[in-house]
Amino acid sequence: MNSTVEPRLREAELAYQSGFGNHFASEALAGALPEQNSPQRCPYGLYAEQLSGTAFTAPRSANRRSWLYRIRPAVMHHPFRSTDQGRICGDFSQSVTPPNQMRWDPLPIPATPADFLDGLVTLAGNGDPQLQSGCAIHVYAANRSMTQRALYSADGELLLVPQQGRLLLTTELGRLALEPLEVAVIPRGVRFRVELRDAAARGYLCENFGAAFRLPDLGPIGSNGLACERDFRTPVAWYEDRQQPHELVAKFMGRLWTAQMDHSPFDVVAWRGNLAPYKYDLRRFNTIGSISFDHPDPSIFLVLQSITDTAGVDAVDFAVFPPRWLAMEHTFRPPWFHRNVASEFMGLIEGKYDAKAEGFLPGGASLHNCMSGHGPDAATVDSASAADTSRPEHITGTMAFMFETRWVIRPTRYALESALLQSDYAACWQGLPKRFDPQRR
Repeated sequence: MNSTVEPRLREAELAYQSGFGNHFASEALAGALPEQNSPQRCPYGLYAEQLSGTAFTAPRSANRRSWLYRIRPAVMHHPFRSTDQGRICGDFSQSVTPPNQMRWDPLPIPATPADFLDGLVTLAGNGDPQLQSGCAIHVYAANRSMTQRALYSADGELLLVPQQGRLLLTTELGRLALEPLEVAVIPRGVRFRVELRDAAARGYLCENFGAAFRLPDLGPIGSNGLACERDFRTPVAWYEDRQQPHELVAKFMGRLWTAQMDHSPFDVVAWRGNLAPYKYDLRRFNTIGSISFDHPDPSIFLVLQSITDTAGVDAVDFAVFPPRWLAMEHTFRPPWFHRNVASEFMGLIEGKYDAKAEGFLPGGASLHNCMSGHGPDAATVDSASAADTSRPEHITGTMAFMFETRWVIRPTRYALESALLQSDYAACWQGLPKRFDPQRR
């Protein structure tokens, strides 16, 4: 077994502008990478296996695949059988979706031992993994590590957003240390386990059924701003050679399936290609904003996007609202009242969100669906309307994020019936006074 204790992170850039263009090569044993992709005999007696994330005929700039050189092929496991779904849901038509604004308290840390998979619950989603469109939004709460257990999703790539507790992600292509204010993306089909580096962990998980996440084009912003390619990290090769029973859990067609293995699935000794897990530190996001007047659209906070065949209309957008300066004059600086054709699921990693005075808690979530009105609560409106906008305002100690989609986000039955759902959320707008006076301009 590889003796590395702490994961090493590749200090290389990931180029996204034309898809996921860079190719990487990493080996845990010197000489493990062969000269050819699939030679007759691989070094060290390894097996060659290709992992394809796009169609073989996808344009070169958008084609994603990696060659894995492993101790045993991934096919070596016993047959899958359906397992108890628990709180994982793949059918978002199970309940009627109301147009109400909704908000949930944080998922509590389990009272009994539960790992990442045990503590995973689906809050909402849309689309269909069979059609490779839409997404599922999960939350997790755990108090122990996954051991001799691995998970992968054949339905979509996974965007992991920790809110509490540091994690160690062991994947087939290496390991990534992850902490709150960082995010990680695990490609469709890549096997991984989640180990806790603190007593408990909690966070969010977006399962993207559609096109893989990429950096948005910057357009008039120019060559710099928002998330930068240099700040994305991929793992170096790391492997286990363990001949011990392991459970392999697959998410396939919205359901969980389990299979037994007699060895660790993390036995990739070397790999090369451009399909790999990666992480990004949200504190590196270069926020763009107005320095004159008016409040720009929230698209200026876009980190990653899953594009569709309609230009400018995404399947999933991942945006963040980080610490920043607000300098625009004669402007209502918090997010204004709005109704969108898109649907918004928001989470809070730390601090307070500048459009809500209370009730939106770290680890909690809110959902504002297509054309449902939303915006700042009454207390925020009062303070922002009277603020001195001749002075800049520094928003600190906060990090909120949003999963935005072109399709209605449908809460699961669990989410609609859970005690975590705040029954009084709409009350935060009921205190807005009538200020209209036709006699006074």
